[in-house]
Amino acid sequence: MGFGVRRLPPADDNTADINEAKSVKIIRYAIDHGVNYLELGYPYDMSRQKRLTQVVSRALEDGYRQKVRLTATLPSSLINSPTDFECFLNKQLEWLGTDSVDFCLLGGLNRDSWPKLKELDALGWVEKALSSGRISHIGFSFHDYYQALRDILNDYDNWALGQFQYSYMDIDHHPGVSGLKYAADKGLAVVVTEPLKGGRLTKEPPEPVAGIWANASQKRTLAEWGLRWAWNHAEISTVVSDMGTIEHVMENEALAGSAEADSLTVREEVLISQVREAYRRLKPIPCTACRGCMPCPQGIDVPRIFEIYNDAVMYGDVETARSIYRDEKHAIDDCNNCRVCIDTCGRKIDILDWLEKARQLLTASD
Repeated sequence: MGFGVRRLPPADDNTADINEAKSVKIIRYAIDHGVNYLELGYPYDMSRQKRLTQVVSRALEDGYRQKVRLTATLPSSLINSPTDFECFLNKQLEWLGTDSVDFCLLGGLNRDSWPKLKELDALGWVEKALSSGRISHIGFSFHDYYQALRDILNDYDNWALGQFQYSYMDIDHHPGVSGLKYAADKGLAVVVTEPLKGGRLTKEPPEPVAGIWANASQKRTLAEWGLRWAWNHAEISTVVSDMGTIEHVMENEALAGSAEADSLTVREEVLISQVREAYRRLKPIPCTACRGCMPCPQGIDVPRIFEIYNDAVMYGDVETARSIYRDEKHAIDDCNNCRVCIDTCGRKIDILDWLEKARQLLTASD
């Protein structure tokens, strides 16, 4: 079990800030009970990242730093020159109050960002940072298809860790179970984030899904089903859960203590497959994220926006979808109706119509 810090409790008088005292208590409780991997998340918002990192630094005083593995993530979307690697690492080391981290992740690697980072000599910088001792191991976070992952792994021999978003809804994409197996076979530690899709798999499910869960012979909470499914994969080293209360930590640690790989029965795996298919039937846009429509001349990531929109509808959670849309800095309004995406879409999706529907849903203020 790894600890994700993105849902630390807000300050009582300012929801944009973090309650430092409560957060320190929660993090230390988790460490005292065996958690030793802290994941600071992708720094979409550097001011928010600074505050999160400073709170973590406070929690790691009094000898706690020596009890954990700590990661810092460099945001590929913000790296535009060779000096940016050093800049973003130095900022996070300063905020953490340390001169080194156990893992440095090149964040958000995919078929577009990886070639850009290679042109900026990312691997040359990595070797220097490893030699200097400021990072002990290099890894990456990834959200794209299987072939792009193969290219990244084959381009460098010293990857230590691969971090992927993975839940029972993600078995065949970004990069799916085959990607996890490939990374593990290459000797990487596989870390999984979002096993509950940001909490969406624990919300009150839609009626078709609720009916399937109701017929389960083994009664578990929705969170337990999702976490046990992830832990069932022998390839996975660590499952990261974003935790904001001590009660949440206690629940997850109890589950982690009893979790084993390959422990789900055939009947339980079939049940989860039925849940997955029930959710998928609710997906409104038939986009497979093949990215045949990309690149967009206006820089709009159409497949990703469609994924966010589909998730909002499937899970009945518009608020989370809007937050992701903002954090990832999408801009549907930049579309100029050039129709290049429509001409190249193999499934002949009416992309402009769906983009407008996504804009109305994801950019609304309430």
